[in-house]
Amino acid sequence: MTSTSAITIARGDGIGPEIMAATLEILTAAGAKLQIEEIEIGEKVYKRGVMSGIDDSAWESLNRTKCFLKAPITTPQGGGFKSLNVTVRKSMGLFANIRPCVSYHPFVRTTQPIMDMIIVRENEEDLYAGIEHQQTDNVVQCLKLISSTGSERIVRYAFEYARTQGRRKVTCISKDNIMKLTDGLFHKTFDRVAKEYSDIETSHMIVDIGAAKIAAAPHLFDVIVTENLYGDILSDIAAEVSGSVGLCGSSNIGKNGAMFEAIHGSAPDIAGQGIANPSGLLNAAVMMLQHLGQNEVAAKIYNAWLKTIEDGVHTGDVYAPMVSSSRANTAEFTQAVIARLGQEPRTLKAARAVDGKTNTRPAMPVINLPVRGDKKLEGVDVFIHWREGKVELLAAALNALNTDLKLASIDSRGLLVWPDAAALAEDSDHWRCRFKAEGTATHAAIIDLLQKINAAKLDFVKTEHLYSFDGTRAYTVAQGQ
Repeated sequence: MTSTSAITIARGDGIGPEIMAATLEILTAAGAKLQIEEIEIGEKVYKRGVMSGIDDSAWESLNRTKCFLKAPITTPQGGGFKSLNVTVRKSMGLFANIRPCVSYHPFVRTTQPIMDMIIVRENEEDLYAGIEHQQTDNVVQCLKLISSTGSERIVRYAFEYARTQGRRKVTCISKDNIMKLTDGLFHKTFDRVAKEYSDIETSHMIVDIGAAKIAAAPHLFDVIVTENLYGDILSDIAAEVSGSVGLCGSSNIGKNGAMFEAIHGSAPDIAGQGIANPSGLLNAAVMMLQHLGQNEVAAKIYNAWLKTIEDGVHTGDVYAPMVSSSRANTAEFTQAVIARLGQEPRTLKAARAVDGKTNTRPAMPVINLPVRGDKKLEGVDVFIHWREGKVELLAAALNALNTDLKLASIDSRGLLVWPDAAALAEDSDHWRCRFKAEGTATHAAIIDLLQKINAAKLDFVKTEHLYSFDGTRAYTVAQGQ
């Protein structure tokens, strides 16, 4: 017998309270066994001066239940407010975002009638680490951080998820033809882990052609695993291609909890009108019930929802005269789903409960740090804010320094400009100056170099040490080298 599960809910902003009420009404009617705690998040909390949009007291509930059903929120524009989603994902260690994208042809209009994919997105790293700096008047930076452990964790989870869902293929999407170290690590990790899953077909695509194929030929994909930024973009493309972002839910899974949400925004322009579509949050709740082991109830709700869509009872966002039988408001759609509990769709693929389960919860990967390699310091990149004339003058000033590390190259945003420039240096104030040692560099030599750069009144804004690991160069060269 299924036990009662404790969950935390937040009604959110805009249409959030309306779709949450509808979702909870359907969960109750279907017999979901839930003990519900409620917290307040979003716009009202931001306006109280809480920059993260969530009070400390709310964390007490989340840490207790470890399961969060969240309606959309509104983040105030400007003022340095942080993304609440990113805060929750990082604080709860929710490393995996799962986004099913299915077309419901012919009952919901779509350009791609054959589509049934799952996008597994890494949730904690990449550019979404949010580490940014302004370095000069002209240049800002955002650090892209990809780890071996983060890559292996999400890749293993994608393969485990594919197995438990009966999926046959996992596709890795990256951009390692350009970002050879960061995306290269992700791709190499995928290839290494894939060898342990010989029962599953694998492939790799560069993100640009991958995005094009998702839009034009989504039937080529089954499960996609990718990095944070690419996953954010690709999952919205896939959801839109499927027919409507308003139908899609998503889950965020980690070792210490899970969060379930609709993928659309708070839509304040239609709030309070009673016309919002609760489907995205309802489908997220179905994923939540599966996560909690209430699989029979999850299947019951999903099948009733499919039957409602098949019968043409549609909210205004997906209503189409040729395929819809009625334009339903939020309350009418909710009652239509409840009336169909216990029924199954005739055309669309129904969820099946086998031995009380619609699917099995994937095993949580246990990942260790990689074996320590033979690490050698070879030099340092010094980024200098300088706008005092031609780059040759900067090179002359740096070459005049009496240091053990010697100037090897200068580039502007990755393009070699000294020596043997691949192209004429454009107007710039941001220069990466690479210094190399004849043998092994030392931290003392780098400190001496920086002191002499400072004495020469040159403004260094950033440094990056240059290493090799196990004899392999672990840094890129400039374009033109």
